[in-house]
Amino acid sequence: MSKGYKILISGGGTGGHIFPALAIAEEIKKRFPDAEFLFIGAKGRMEMEKVPQEGYKIEGLNIAGLNRKNKLKNLSLSLKLISSLLKARQIITKFNPDFAIGTGGFASGPALFMARILNIPIYIQEQNSVPGKTNLFNGRKARAVFTAYPDMDHFFPSSQTFYLGNPVRKSILSRQISPYEARKRLGLKKDELTILSVGGSQGSRAINNAWKAHLRDLEKNNIQLVWQVGALDYKEISAFVNSENLSQKNLIIIEFIKDMATAYSAADIIVSRAGAIAISELCLVGKPVILLPLPTAAKDHQTKNAQVLVEKNAAKMVRDEEIKEKFWEEVMSLCKNKTLREELANNLKRFAKPEATENIVTQILKTIQ
Repeated sequence: MSKGYKILISGGGTGGHIFPALAIAEEIKKRFPDAEFLFIGAKGRMEMEKVPQEGYKIEGLNIAGLNRKNKLKNLSLSLKLISSLLKARQIITKFNPDFAIGTGGFASGPALFMARILNIPIYIQEQNSVPGKTNLFNGRKARAVFTAYPDMDHFFPSSQTFYLGNPVRKSILSRQISPYEARKRLGLKKDELTILSVGGSQGSRAINNAWKAHLRDLEKNNIQLVWQVGALDYKEISAFVNSENLSQKNLIIIEFIKDMATAYSAADIIVSRAGAIAISELCLVGKPVILLPLPTAAKDHQTKNAQVLVEKNAAKMVRDEEIKEKFWEEVMSLCKNKTLREELANNLKRFAKPEATENIVTQILKTIQ
C-alpha cells in the first residue's frame, strides 16, 4: 500500500454510524500516517460537525431518509437522491480514492453506490444484527462486509462476510479500574451494590420514568444508582427528586457521562438501551445487563440486537410496554442473585471483540493487496 493512499469514508446520521467510521480512519492513519481521507456526510446531520472536530475533511450531500410521519415531505426525495448521486460522482471523481468504506446512514447509500459505479472497491461495516437498507443494498457488491453479529451471511454474500465486531472506544478497556476505586471517585459507598443506567446521549424517557417509580425502593434495598438521564429530562428529574424529599446519598444524577470507563467500572449491573455500539461496549465491559430496546428504531433493530444476547443467556431484556410489570422485577432478580449476575457476565464476554478495528483494517489491506 502506497504512502499516498486515498480513502473515502461515508457514514453518519447517528453516533452509531459515525464513531465506527472515525475509529477505522484512525487505525488506517496509525499504520499509514501519510494516507489522505475524505468523508461524505449528509448536510445538517451530526457528522458534519463531529468529523471536522476529529481533523478530517467532509463533503455534504443534500440527502434524507423516508419521512414516515409526514409523507408529503417525501415528494422531494427523488430529486434529492438524484442530486446526491451527481454530487457524489463529482466528489469521488475529483478525490479519486483507492477504496471506499461505508458504515451506514443516508449519505453512505449514494456515496458507496457511486464509488462502485466508478470501479472503486467498496467495504461495508454493519453494526446491527439486522442491516440497514443502505448497507444491505451496497453490501451485495462490496469486496468485504464486516459484521458485529455472527450468522449474517444470509444478508450478504457468505464468502465476503466477516464477523469481526464493532469498532469501539479504546478508553473503555484501557482505563478500567476496580469497582471500589471507581465508586470512590464518584462519591459513592465502596461496598454497596451499584447500578449504572444509560439511555443514550439524549437519554431515555421510558428508562427515566421506570427509575422515578422506584427511587424509594432503591434506598430501602441499599442500592446505589448512577443515572445518566440525558439533556431532555435532566432539569425535570432533578426537580422531582428535590420535591419528593428523596435521599440523594445513593443517587447520582448526570445529564451526560463523559467518563464512561469509570462509570462502567463502578457498576455491578448495567441498564441500557440496545444500540449496536452500546452493546459492543457492554460486551467488552462484561457486566450483567438489562437491555431496554428503543421501540422506534428502524426495523426494530434494537430489539433484535438484544434478542441475540437473550437467546445465549448473555443479557436480560425488558420491552418498553413491559416496563411497569417487569422492570423492577428484573432489577431485583439480578440484585439478589450473584450467581445469575456472574453467569450473564461470563456469557456476554464471549461476544466481545476488543480487536475489531484492527482486524477490520487488516482484512481490508489483505483484499486490496
